[in-house]
Amino acid sequence: MFKKMAADALGLSDVGKIIDPQDYDKTDADDYVMHEDQEKIFFLIKTRADEYCFTNLALIHVDGESAMSSKRTLRRYPYSQHFISDVFMETAGKIDLDVEIGFKLGEIPFKIDVQKNQIEKLTDLYKSLLRIAEITYENKILISMANESLDKAVVVLQNSRPNDVALDVQYSKLTDFGFTWMSSVRNQYHVKDFGDVFEKYINN
Repeated sequence: MFKKMAADALGLSDVGKIIDPQDYDKTDADDYVMHEDQEKIFFLIKTRADEYCFTNLALIHVDGESAMSSKRTLRRYPYSQHFISDVFMETAGKIDLDVEIGFKLGEIPFKIDVQKNQIEKLTDLYKSLLRIAEITYENKILISMANESLDKAVVVLQNSRPNDVALDVQYSKLTDFGFTWMSSVRNQYHVKDFGDVFEKYINN
């Protein structure tokens, strides 16, 4: 009982360890990576109960009920659907033996404790997540601006329709134009693969 209370007080009840790349294949999360689609693990934290696997496409969370149970729940959070935000890192105090990284995926908050002696590696993940959050935020603004520009273009084209052009013909042209335009914008600014960001900041 005393040991458990002391562990909780020191933040050691479920402190994670950063797994080296050569040991990724020994984890549960590796089984759920879509290697067939060129998905690649860039960072993996393993606690007594959970695994947090950061790939170029998604966070794969192998959620354990407890360290004593073999039951696991698998959750996958693609970055293109669950935007990263509110990234922070909390360094250790004098008596702490762990550091913490936190972030949101969509509306879901994550806080992960990691061994204090691995803070340099954790800083690499912090930088990666922070940069992904910045890119996603900037792209959302650009997509919103593109939508506004498209709306204005449609109004102008509607108002400038020649009298000899049928409304249905004009509507078809506007629809084709809008689809082509937004498809181009989406391909450019709706990023699904952040492998280049992880490769830049993570030094395994």
